[in-house]
Amino acid sequence: MRLIFLGPPGIGKGTQAKLISKKNSLAHLSTGDMLRSHIKQETEVGLLAKSYMDKGKLVPDSVVLEMVRNRLGAPDTSSGFIFDGFPRTKAQARGFEELLQSLDLFIDQVIYLIGDDAILLERLSGRRTCSKCGKITNLIFSPPKVEKRCDQCGGELFQRDDDKEEVILKRLDVYRDQTKPLVEYYDKKGLLVWISGIETVKEVAGKIEEHFNDKPTKESC
Repeated sequence: MRLIFLGPPGIGKGTQAKLISKKNSLAHLSTGDMLRSHIKQETEVGLLAKSYMDKGKLVPDSVVLEMVRNRLGAPDTSSGFIFDGFPRTKAQARGFEELLQSLDLFIDQVIYLIGDDAILLERLSGRRTCSKCGKITNLIFSPPKVEKRCDQCGGELFQRDDDKEEVILKRLDVYRDQTKPLVEYYDKKGLLVWISGIETVKEVAGKIEEHFNDKPTKESC
């Protein structure tokens, strides 16, 4: 099973991808993780990506796709994978499709998690990050045992700039502008599955599994 998880900030893509990938022995893939790993290891593609980032520029799709190609060659992807939040644009989707075709691979489904802006705003603005260990806590869904202190290490909790209301609203606007063509792209291919992401983690995971368990893969057709 090869899946893509899409959805706005705060909808829980990462949580669902982690949960379902673990349960089904699928590799959980994130281009952000790949980027950090390549930069840390100072690989050729990592150094190239860093050269763009140091100049305040976006890493080109060609560089991102090369990292994806390398990652798909790892043994843990042989039984399937979940891409979390990638591709982000229609151009990336086309490049990704060409890459998969060159590897004789395909995507089974694109899970699109959706939710009301007011709920997403509440979720994101309630996030707090530990200044010591980096653990993320949500004041609404998992409030700390001791006010303003991390349950894990006792470090002070703070609100990141990108978790403030005005920034969140801008992020949601940018996301919609980028994602609309991407959603249409996958919808026309018959791959898109719309799922509400505002229920509990367990309920959302159950809905996702219902969809991809009921739909036969191309290998079984």
